[in-house]
Amino acid sequence: MTDTNSLAHISPRDKAEILAQALPYIRKFHGKTLVIKYGGNAMTDPALQADFAEDVVLLKLVGMNPVVVHGGGPQIETALKRLGKKGEFIQGMRVTDAETMEVVEWVLAGEVQQDIVGLINQAGGKAVGLTGRDGGMIRAKKLKMVDSADPAKEYDVGQVGDIESIDPSVVKALQDDAFIPVISPIGFGENNESYNINADVVAGKLASVLKAEKLVLLTNTPGVLDKAGNLLTDLSARRIDELFADGTISGGMLPKISGALDAAKSGVNAVHIIDGRVPHAMLLEILSDQAFGTMIRSH
Repeated sequence: MTDTNSLAHISPRDKAEILAQALPYIRKFHGKTLVIKYGGNAMTDPALQADFAEDVVLLKLVGMNPVVVHGGGPQIETALKRLGKKGEFIQGMRVTDAETMEVVEWVLAGEVQQDIVGLINQAGGKAVGLTGRDGGMIRAKKLKMVDSADPAKEYDVGQVGDIESIDPSVVKALQDDAFIPVISPIGFGENNESYNINADVVAGKLASVLKAEKLVLLTNTPGVLDKAGNLLTDLSARRIDELFADGTISGGMLPKISGALDAAKSGVNAVHIIDGRVPHAMLLEILSDQAFGTMIRSH
């Protein structure tokens, strides 16, 4: 919870002014769906966790429909270490054998998801935890991972999933009933097997299927940076293709940006990649004209 005393120096008139400035944005996005990918420091720092929960509840109370999709990389890593397993990554994707998949399921759908649900409920919201199995939401198949440099070469990354389809009816039903869905990025295959799916990819695809107004990705970076380390606040799809080609965007940013780009190209009005280390960054990005990250437009 933010210490209200730290705001004591702001006069009542200024406080009212700040609130009034949010009004056009509240009006503009009222009734609209926002898909929020929650990860990074925002997820592990207790003060930022509380800020995030308050932001989500506030957005819901002013009439928007937030849907949270969460990651859990560090938490999975910690659990694997306890079992004496070392995490392995290829092109930003976690290699997931059967034992790792079990760990992924109990860490994401058990521990992490329920922590987030608890935080949102504590902040006055009504959160409900889901995985891709609930309501048959995320159907997946095994991901074919092709080498980025040599298309003829393929990697076996185990039970990592590629989304075949998303049925959003369970999410819509919860939204209509004033609940806030919190989704773990686990899909299921035709033989009822589980798949670990990159949370950025799930958030992007879900935003497209729900025809969301915005997709917001909370990260541990200020946004997309150029090679000199400057923040790029406004990017078009074409510019992103150039940044891929010259290697400015690489590593763990690859799945994040390609998911964001797909969402922007398939009808999501704006994708925001924002710094989850900034308290209340989400509110500042959505309810003010300040840029607290990178906005990706479809054209």
